[in-house]
Amino acid sequence: MSSPRAQPDPRDEIIDFLPEMRAFAISLTRDRSSADDLVQDAVVKAWKSFHQFQSDTNLRAWLFTIVRNTFYSDLRRRRREVEHAEQAPAEEATDGRGADPIIAVMDFEKAFATLPDEQREALVLVGASGMSYEEAAETCGVAVGTIKSRINRGRKRLAELLGHDANNDVSATGI
Repeated sequence: MSSPRAQPDPRDEIIDFLPEMRAFAISLTRDRSSADDLVQDAVVKAWKSFHQFQSDTNLRAWLFTIVRNTFYSDLRRRRREVEHAEQAPAEEATDGRGADPIIAVMDFEKAFATLPDEQREALVLVGASGMSYEEAAETCGVAVGTIKSRINRGRKRLAELLGHDANNDVSATGI
């Protein structure tokens, strides 16, 4: 007689989420090296806290929450040390017609970097990482409506910065 099959250890699944966690961390830190450090710190925290993880919950959302909380904790701790460089809106953004695609991407990245952290975070979680509104809300610890609002405001602001008509579909921004 065989024994009942044990549940797989969620720690074995962390590696599957590393690329998404790194992409999210890059969107938060705006620096690949800092993002790698952030993901490493988050993985260490997750590993130490696996006894708190409930197997019937969403591992992906739990890991993203740790990345997010680690980022904001570090940011608060270093607030006095961080230089507060003014961020200017994207200069003369292209309309995308006939423009060099690399320039368009650079304009997008520059405009995206000027968005408030909460809007960038929501756009990355839902737009780039493919999370549902509910998963993103759980990750950020806010209501679903708040996530939807942040995404809407972020998309509108990107459209403005990139010179798109904010009333039209802003899917050309990539988010």
